[in-house]
Amino acid sequence: MTSSCALCPAAAAVGIAVVGFALIRRFSAGVVCRSKRKLDGKTVVITGANTGIGLETAIDLATRKARVVMACRDEQRGQKACTEAKQRSGSENIVFRQLDLADMQSIRQFATRVLDEERQIDILINNAGVMMCPYSKTKDGFELQFGINHLGHFLLTNLLLDRLKESAPSRIVNVSSLAHQWGSINFDDLMSKKSYNKILAYGQSKLANILFTRELARRLEGTGVTAYSLHPGSVRTELQRHAWSGWFLILSLLIYPFFMLTSKSPWQGAQTNIYCAVAEELEGVSGRYYVDCVEKQPWRHAQDDAVAKKLWDVSEQLTELSQ
Repeated sequence: MTSSCALCPAAAAVGIAVVGFALIRRFSAGVVCRSKRKLDGKTVVITGANTGIGLETAIDLATRKARVVMACRDEQRGQKACTEAKQRSGSENIVFRQLDLADMQSIRQFATRVLDEERQIDILINNAGVMMCPYSKTKDGFELQFGINHLGHFLLTNLLLDRLKESAPSRIVNVSSLAHQWGSINFDDLMSKKSYNKILAYGQSKLANILFTRELARRLEGTGVTAYSLHPGSVRTELQRHAWSGWFLILSLLIYPFFMLTSKSPWQGAQTNIYCAVAEELEGVSGRYYVDCVEKQPWRHAQDDAVAKKLWDVSEQLTELSQ
């Protein structure tokens, strides 16, 4: 009897732990896009579509009968992802096109090819990105995170903009992050030449995504093209591969188990991407920021329209958009 009773507290503790684990996982999973909208006859361009939430977004939209252009840097990985997307979606209307967002010439070549091949572009999802990487530069000399996460997508969007207008109503979805709260747009040192902090540089690039969306929405008023930014949540993808390096590697020994417990799968992380791309209730809505398929207010410095306009002007000059 004593032995049996002694097991009761242990069994209760295990039961509580299991229930607690299940509740945490359920809470962390976020919400699911409930829209059943079909995309027959629509064309979608997705950057960074070979892995993570980009791949899951591509598969979902292909399942909805859209034509999907998967834009990826690495040809071998891109072709492999394209094959996987076809198998999982049951659609053959998916193509891979090479795009290196760290190379302005590659962006221009990609845009030219897409405009030659696609008579319409109904949805552009700027999903690709890098996170907290060691200091390095793009081919054109930009700090890598700002160059890829913001400037690359800024140029690509503008090069495709006329086709998006012709295809209206159409949508532009910019994947940002809660990390925009850490950032500020340092116009005196956008490329972090004076000092570099990989966390703050990442925050600056994600803040730029939201400011770009706001200014883009303002400029697109009345065109039928709408723009959205979003935070996908904390997602288990390759994006974190640099985050667990350097001094942060020591801290990660404590953080990583909690991250694995509370983070989303790529499929779960893709839901707000998908929501912004297809949700019927977003027709005519533009310039807003979303988390877990719900509109949220971004951090106050992400709502500064004067900074957004200045960032646009500087980005135009850096990307030589008018040339």
